[in-house]
Amino acid sequence: MDASSNPHTECTLIRPASTYDGKQGFRYFEGIARETVGSTGLCMHLLTIPPGGRAKAHLHESHETAIYVISGVSGTYYGERLEHHATVAAGDLFYIPAGVPHLPYNPGTEPVVAVIARTDPNEQESVVLRPDLEALVPDVPGETAPAS
Repeated sequence: MDASSNPHTECTLIRPASTYDGKQGFRYFEGIARETVGSTGLCMHLLTIPPGGRAKAHLHESHETAIYVISGVSGTYYGERLEHHATVAAGDLFYIPAGVPHLPYNPGTEPVVAVIARTDPNEQESVVLRPDLEALVPDVPGETAPAS
């Protein structure tokens, strides 16, 4: 793509300060997205999962997700029936293929801070909630129920 086909031809600096509430039940720091900088192929933002925090089960239709954990330790249930589990710690990279249901949470006493990048330039457009999967996730000590 050349600059003439993209109306946003200036580099843009974002200093994450504003937040928004995602459909998934977490509060995200505003970052790189179609809504903020006019991106056409990716979205990237910061997420802090508070101690005991838990997302709603969801997936991202047709869009891949890459996560880099800056600090803390989180868990993620994933798969068609949330039958798989991964523990993701500071310094780890975690990949979620397009369309895979997942439910991240923070079982610890410290916040989890992560950089989240998706191939969807829109912050929330591809998020599909999966309330049918909520009961499949076991109780985790210290977790809070997803916001309704």
